[in-house]
Amino acid sequence: MTWAWQLEKEDGTVIGSRELTKETFSSQGDAESWLGERWPDLLKSGVDQVTLTEDGRVEYGPMSLHPAQE
Repeated sequence: MTWAWQLEKEDGTVIGSRELTKETFSSQGDAESWLGERWPDLLKSGVDQVTLTEDGRVEYGPMSLHPAQE
């Protein structure tokens, strides 16, 4: 199984791999840990939301990287 984050703009447009390197992971936990460490950098790079996939199937998402509005 291969886990990966699909990086997206706010409107759902997928950000191509030329703009950002696509990482793959051997477990869901590894993917989630990576996102926990990298989300601020992704947000600064223009990523608005992410979707977690397993072998191309959506596990969950899209999930916004922007702080929640209170």
